[in-house]
Amino acid sequence: MTAADSPVLALSGISKRFGAVQALTDVSLEVYPGEVVALVGDNGAGKSTLIKVIAGVGPADTGEIRWEDRPVNITKPADATGLGIATVYQDLALCDNLDVVANLFLGRELTRTRVLDEIGMEKRSRELLGSLSVRLPSVRVPVAGLSGGQRQSVAIARSLLGEPKVVLLDEPTAALGVAQTAEVLDLVERLRERGLGVILISHNLADVKAVADRVVVLRLGRNAGAFDPDQTSQEEIVQAITGALDNAVTRRRARSEAPPGDSAAGSSVDSSVDEDRELGGEG
Repeated sequence: MTAADSPVLALSGISKRFGAVQALTDVSLEVYPGEVVALVGDNGAGKSTLIKVIAGVGPADTGEIRWEDRPVNITKPADATGLGIATVYQDLALCDNLDVVANLFLGRELTRTRVLDEIGMEKRSRELLGSLSVRLPSVRVPVAGLSGGQRQSVAIARSLLGEPKVVLLDEPTAALGVAQTAEVLDLVERLRERGLGVILISHNLADVKAVADRVVVLRLGRNAGAFDPDQTSQEEIVQAITGALDNAVTRRRARSEAPPGDSAAGSSVDSSVDEDRELGGEG
């Protein structure tokens, strides 16, 4: 991992409420240049909500966001884009009836003397896709004729046109076959090689362990642990996701092993119960 000394993006104390539902509570997250951080958790853990906070789609109620070691406000998508944050959502937002070049430059078309520079856009598309080792039958084929993995590659490549420093990938391998998943994971590794910070949301722990430098677990809208995938088994990560380590047996053991007069273990149990009751889970 080629990470700098300080994170390019750091979140601390992030909280977000939707009416009576507390979706995020005091969440922290850091990503360094050239690092792939996997964000995992069960449905309703708050992963999508956190991504929307970073992308400016749903600003946090409280907390601090730091970009390259300076505090910033992200209140709308344009703020995130201006900083250098690109987001690839699960639906990809591609136009099936347009070819690859048109999709890559949709909304940011190149012009020459007030006419579309088709040659320039095609050349830039070939260069970008080639630098990512993305293989397509042609950059002029309609996106509807591409495989799922190729469509995902086009969506990721499009996010790089703005020269971002952090890329958010929401379930990039969902509903893909084995070969297509391998293509996308290779692409994630190439993003890391380019020195980009990558935040990867995924339910597939095998994919996570294959490419992530660090795994951050959310549970019921709170941080539930950060793990080195090379030093942590898949079972341990699953336990953090499901809260399997927090049960009657472990609580009794914690109380029995606590020094006499130490009420910390008991208070932590009570607070854990209260949190579970308060957090219905959103996102």
